[in-house]
Amino acid sequence: MTDPLFDMTDAIVETISPSTHDLGGFTVNRVLPSKGRTMVGPFVFFDDAGPATLAPGDGVDVRPHPHINLATVSYLFDGRIMHRDSLGTEQVIEPGAVNLMTAGKGIVHSERSVDADRAVETGLKLIQTWLALPQADEEMDPAFEHVARADLPTIDHDGARARVIMGTLWGEQAPVTTYADTVYAAIELAAGGSIPIDADADERALYIISGDATLDGAALENRTLYILRPGTAATLRSANGAQVMLCGGEAFATKRHVYWNFVSSRKDRIAQAIEDWKAQRFPIVPGDAEERIPMPGQPKTVSES
Repeated sequence: MTDPLFDMTDAIVETISPSTHDLGGFTVNRVLPSKGRTMVGPFVFFDDAGPATLAPGDGVDVRPHPHINLATVSYLFDGRIMHRDSLGTEQVIEPGAVNLMTAGKGIVHSERSVDADRAVETGLKLIQTWLALPQADEEMDPAFEHVARADLPTIDHDGARARVIMGTLWGEQAPVTTYADTVYAAIELAAGGSIPIDADADERALYIISGDATLDGAALENRTLYILRPGTAATLRSANGAQVMLCGGEAFATKRHVYWNFVSSRKDRIAQAIEDWKAQRFPIVPGDAEERIPMPGQPKTVSES
């Protein structure tokens, strides 16, 4: 649900509450796309999965599925995930690292628990986002890159530590490919900590994962996306500690359509991708080719237009 905020702070223009999905063992909170808003900068999808505890014998098993015309960004706080894709990539992602998978004209991937982790109790906490590609790059060749936690810049400021995941923030630039102007960061606020939220990007939003936080004195709720007023700087604070994500970037001049796992500036391109997946014309995932997620009759992820 999307509601304008008139009585909180001039820095916030809109708030988005999540839709919640139970994936059997853990809950996913989705704030993008939402009714009334599809994008914040290039971000067209934002999922907050967990926290969850997976018992011995349990695990994550997201079977092979396709994407087009977007890039996925996986960022973990707890647990490990094995990523495999139709390029032949096999990459374990661990907390604080970044997996950037660029679908372009089409890619298939799976996300599963690491085999060795299934024998023991493990945790899971994951932020999964999709970024729409600029029109000139929508049909580019698919690609994959992994950037380790140690290679991402961190900023310490007045009881806050921020890791820059994509783009340039607080004078530091992440070594992760961007196609449109993008800002993305994970912020850890200690008790009494604060950090400035600059006004440089066209569009920005804050997502409160856990803890207590305020923006220019206005209290922020957990699992809620706050859209910030363009051109307005603000200060994020916490009395007792909080985890917060900052995302945004370039405002796209043309809208994006979202249907299931497909994102495109063209509805006919999504229709073609649907038919290609049904007809098994997408490539397979080496090492994970025995299963696939079928095209659902009514997807949960659909934009309004």
